[in-house]
Amino acid sequence: MSLQSGLDALKSGNYQEAIELLEDFCRGESSGTPDYAKAQMGLVKAYQRVGQVEQAMTLCHQLMHSENSQVSEWAQQTYQSLNSSQAQAQQTGAHTAGRAATAGVKLAMGGVGGSLALASGVTISLLFGMVFVLGLAVVLILGSDNPTQGLIFAIAITLIFNTLTFFLAPFLMDLTQSWLYQTRWIDFSDIEIRSPETARVLRRVCQQKNLKMPRLGIISDNNPTAFTYGSLPNSARLVVSEGLFKYLDDDEIATVYAHELGHIVHWDFAVMTVASTLVQMCYLIYVTFRQFGRGGGDNKIKDALQTAAITAYVFYIVGTYMVLYLSRTREYFADHFAAESTGNPNGLSRALVKIAYGIVEEGSRSKEPSRLIEGTRALGIYDAKAASSTGTAYRVASDKQKVGRVFLWDMFNPWGAWMELNSTHPLTGKRVRALSTYAEQLGLDIEFDMGRIVAEGKNLSKSKLYGSFALDVVLYGAETIGFVGGIIAGIVLAAGASGHIGFIFGLPLIGLGLGILIKAFIMYPDFSRATATDVLTLMSDPYASPLRGKPAKLEGELIGRGDSGYKFGSDMMLQDRSGLLYLHYASRFGPIGNFLFGMKRVESLIGREVGATGWFRRGAASYMDLIQLQSESGTVVNSYHRFWSLFLGSMLTIGGIVCVVLIK
Repeated sequence: MSLQSGLDALKSGNYQEAIELLEDFCRGESSGTPDYAKAQMGLVKAYQRVGQVEQAMTLCHQLMHSENSQVSEWAQQTYQSLNSSQAQAQQTGAHTAGRAATAGVKLAMGGVGGSLALASGVTISLLFGMVFVLGLAVVLILGSDNPTQGLIFAIAITLIFNTLTFFLAPFLMDLTQSWLYQTRWIDFSDIEIRSPETARVLRRVCQQKNLKMPRLGIISDNNPTAFTYGSLPNSARLVVSEGLFKYLDDDEIATVYAHELGHIVHWDFAVMTVASTLVQMCYLIYVTFRQFGRGGGDNKIKDALQTAAITAYVFYIVGTYMVLYLSRTREYFADHFAAESTGNPNGLSRALVKIAYGIVEEGSRSKEPSRLIEGTRALGIYDAKAASSTGTAYRVASDKQKVGRVFLWDMFNPWGAWMELNSTHPLTGKRVRALSTYAEQLGLDIEFDMGRIVAEGKNLSKSKLYGSFALDVVLYGAETIGFVGGIIAGIVLAAGASGHIGFIFGLPLIGLGLGILIKAFIMYPDFSRATATDVLTLMSDPYASPLRGKPAKLEGELIGRGDSGYKFGSDMMLQDRSGLLYLHYASRFGPIGNFLFGMKRVESLIGREVGATGWFRRGAASYMDLIQLQSESGTVVNSYHRFWSLFLGSMLTIGGIVCVVLIK
């Protein structure tokens, strides 16, 4: 589609047609060309004419950072004009998906996120109890003559260690942040210049909650993120990246700062510091006892050490999931605090989506994922792994309903809830839905029309969503189930077959091999019928699965590697006209082949237009297991995900049969 067709439609007053033509042109054009800038400027005018002022302002905000000074100057002037027009419309009573007239209105959570106090109390109590029991075990293993003194000693060690960690961790983190990300500390006046509304929110909340102003930091990275850490509320650090000011509007930046203030007010970072420390202590004890248990000495002491190591590892696993649950709960409550303290839940909804967009946009400009985003994933306001679907939709869609469609998977696919168990953040769709309920309570229109998305979700096929989910969960553990089943069957058959021990050795291998084969055929279905599609379409499929790969063909440009900070990574990033997706490569020679491919060939492929065939998977993050890559120059790269599963499964099965036949 030509640029001139879109501009002609705009000139003749066919604004909706102009939007469709110019959007389609932008999807197929590189973002750095003059024609792309012209199309974007045309879109600003068309959006303004059809009443999509916020979309026009968003585009203006992006164009303000153009390297072309004329485009940047035009965008700044247009943005100011649009901002003034919107303010006048609000003053004359125009009703948009905006904000409440006043901040501080109490909002009911309606059960969203559970109880923060209960989650915090249970998590810390159980983790503290775990560490205490392990500390006590240390005393008993060492052989205390006085159990009472041993008990006091165990309590003292636990309390001293955690207290030191609690107060020293923020200073250690200051050093880490400065070293890794060159964090610079700024004055409150700098915030007043950068975001006046943020300054007002910071001042008001700190006065109302009797808080000392957090130490404010900025990281020179265009990937938008924000996080807070510390020990006590009055010694908190609140750090953001430059990308937050690049991609978000003033009111949206304020909601992000309010979200982080919510963490401070709720003591979330302090609770998480203690909880995370306790979990790491469990793992440290596990590793230490396991090493001691392997040494020489008294067998009774070795057995006790091994038992303590196993117990510590169980505590570590349980504690990890409790901390993840606590982390997700605190995000819901911080969102709620931001909605109450700013009266702008829609602003935070937009902020979350724009942060995802910013991460995707910056990822498309870099050959490697950001170390900042990867390194602060658990701390940040947004889980970067989940950014691809939301950010991709916002990047190309003028209709907010298209953005909302990618939330269907988050809210209604059972895999969403399953994957969320291993995430520090709630899925984006669930957070936006909760914020929409706060907007309703304030009598506001809802951002992204979540009501319509929820209605659409209720009409999804429940049998298709849940019918194979239980089976798929079992298939995820097919290898383990096959191996354990083989052990049981081998013991039973050996006992009834005159001590034929070949069953004991062979059947577990057969069970393991068959489990791998069955799982492989489910994960990697026939790809001969793969259809041509685009990234956004794949990500908008509410039935997508992380297990059952969907054969698909994509065309786009390889723009970089998929491994943060790893210059020889074999995974790649593909960008098509609708978005960005990671391609996972698998060599027929295993990890060594992956390394050699990443070292010798990936760099030469970056920047090329390619066609990619593979199995698309949707989880907390979306990606494609690559089958074949064809470049415009004729280069063909084959990937062997299914080969290794079929080879290993077949070899184990054959080996098991041989054991059954030959071992008597």
